[in-house]
Amino acid sequence: MRLHRQTRHDHHHDEHAAPAPRPERRLRLVPDDPALAAERRMRRAGGPQDTALYHCGCGFVFDAPVTTTVRCPHCAGDLAW
Repeated sequence: MRLHRQTRHDHHHDEHAAPAPRPERRLRLVPDDPALAAERRMRRAGGPQDTALYHCGCGFVFDAPVTTTVRCPHCAGDLAW
């Protein structure tokens, strides 16, 4: 008597099979670290703001994004960085 191993090659059937359940994830609580309080505040606010306070020769003071080319919104003069 001869034994035969049956293998299944029906890939069409595998496409309709339900996805395997995901393992349950558990959240790990991390104690509050006072040294990280400023970082948590900044992250909640959307991250750091790359702006600077500029003083133009015309006397106008303004906030603008940090770049190498800044133009005064009052007199349109270029500011040297």
